[in-house]
Amino acid sequence: MKSRKSDIVRRAAVSVAVVAVAGTLIFAARNDFGLGRNMEKLVNMMRELTVNYVDEVSPEDLMSSAAAGMVSRLDPYTYYLSEEDMKAFELETTGKYGGIGALIRQRDDYVVIAEPYKGSPADRAGLRIGDRIVEIEGEDARGFTTEKVSSLLKGDPNTKVRVTVERIVDGKRETKTIRRERIVIPAITYAGWADRTRGIGYIQQSDFSESGYEEMRAAIERLQAEGELRGLILDYRNNGGGIMQEAVRILSLFLPKGTEVLSTRGRTADANRTYRTTLDPLLPDTPLAVLVNANTASSSEIVAGALQDLDRAVIVGQKSYGKGLVQSSLPIGYDAYVKMTTAKYYIPSGRCIQRIDYSSHDESVHSVPDSLVREFATRNGRKIYDGGGIMPDVHTDPEYISRFALTLYAMGFIDEFCDDYFRRHATDTVDNRTFAISDADYEDFVAFMKDKKVPYTSDTRRVLDRLKEALESDRFTDRFADEMSRIESSLHDDTESNLRTYRKEIEESIVSGIIMRYNYAAGAIEHSLVDDGEVARAVGVLADGGEYRRILTEQDTLRDSEVEKLRSGDASATENTPDSSAETEPRPAE
Repeated sequence: MKSRKSDIVRRAAVSVAVVAVAGTLIFAARNDFGLGRNMEKLVNMMRELTVNYVDEVSPEDLMSSAAAGMVSRLDPYTYYLSEEDMKAFELETTGKYGGIGALIRQRDDYVVIAEPYKGSPADRAGLRIGDRIVEIEGEDARGFTTEKVSSLLKGDPNTKVRVTVERIVDGKRETKTIRRERIVIPAITYAGWADRTRGIGYIQQSDFSESGYEEMRAAIERLQAEGELRGLILDYRNNGGGIMQEAVRILSLFLPKGTEVLSTRGRTADANRTYRTTLDPLLPDTPLAVLVNANTASSSEIVAGALQDLDRAVIVGQKSYGKGLVQSSLPIGYDAYVKMTTAKYYIPSGRCIQRIDYSSHDESVHSVPDSLVREFATRNGRKIYDGGGIMPDVHTDPEYISRFALTLYAMGFIDEFCDDYFRRHATDTVDNRTFAISDADYEDFVAFMKDKKVPYTSDTRRVLDRLKEALESDRFTDRFADEMSRIESSLHDDTESNLRTYRKEIEESIVSGIIMRYNYAAGAIEHSLVDDGEVARAVGVLADGGEYRRILTEQDTLRDSEVEKLRSGDASATENTPDSSAETEPRPAE
């Protein structure tokens, strides 16, 4: 019986191979014999492995491995998408799925609600951050992973799911029957006022899913309805991009109809295209500032770069990531796709801001060297450069992020404390802009952390340990024993000491978490604007018409080497940059 089964598999594999190779050879005769020859080898190898390998192997797994190998020396944006992968890819590009509309996270043996989207079925059912999911459709959810819970909560719109939760506030169990809907993850995470008195609006966009343009337009119209909009800040920090066409449509809101904003160039005729705005602008003249950082990439760089090239906005922050590549998803049969880089994009000045050169197709990828960076000009003749992201017009130092604070958040300690705070203050109201925790509240957190183990080692401790090993290896331990002892006695990086050293960053995370439990993620974003230095710089530029015009008509952007001089305090690099000598608070080494 086994022999007969193997014979059937062998014949099927040979038939597939013959058909595939025949099609390949026909294609190869027209194009590239080498391609056909190598595809024949690949099909033959898959056939032999499927039939003759000592253990049974899955053709799907072989295909996935072969596909991964084929693209491993290209770029990280080119990869194989199986039928299952396409579901996640659809969510990534459309921002839509069928479900109840809540983020979840693991806590001990259960999964808990991490955040219900405002207005979603989960939100309307009364689910709150911290509610523990104890049953789904009557099945005990103890031991369920987030992946399993997610798959059970998702489903076709208009179907129902029965969920039992243990309430964060009083510990009581409640069963909710929730009707699933088509959930749209918002591209615009917040729209409000950075400075209401001066009429400076603020919009934060997290990605470029297919609803991005409509959401951006609606946000602007809402601000206009609330008061005179005399300036607008677009926040693209940590925005990794998305659908390129959405970037073009969003640019239509700020530029004259018919303005060329983007062109793409690749190896095929289809890849060579020019994109222009096709809609009448909503804000043709309103002063704009765009916030960027090192995680601003792809479509967000298209918006920022086009507005800079056309002298339509002042860019504030740090140099962006530098992704100037375009991907297309092409079907390869049986609901599988290959997502591949098919072109580079060029913004209105003609520059491509791609940072890494993948053209060697091996491990020796590298950033474009400064000697090959080329100079371009904006519409007003200001100097700008290619080869590595969008250089801001107004430079700011990157926000300091404590690894210790991040570790506390990743381990769930901050969320647990915020849940406990909300449990004790469930009937309170919170003002997003003014809320703060007291010294007594923070001491409660320190006490809460007493018995917690934090898997954290400071960078200073790591370097010190390596130095001790080097001293021992070189037999210098005795010679430097006193110096090492003094350093170690001065280095206070235990958990309690770190809770004091990094209180500011930890406290910010706690406050943000508490506000989310009362007023959703938008409340936490509104709170963060109060002490956001880059938002303050943008408000200052937009409120000062003379400075805004000077930057857009006279100020060149800097090269990387000039930015390094600026950071080191070299006065020669500060001539064209306003307020670049501002002092920054020193931070402890980690």
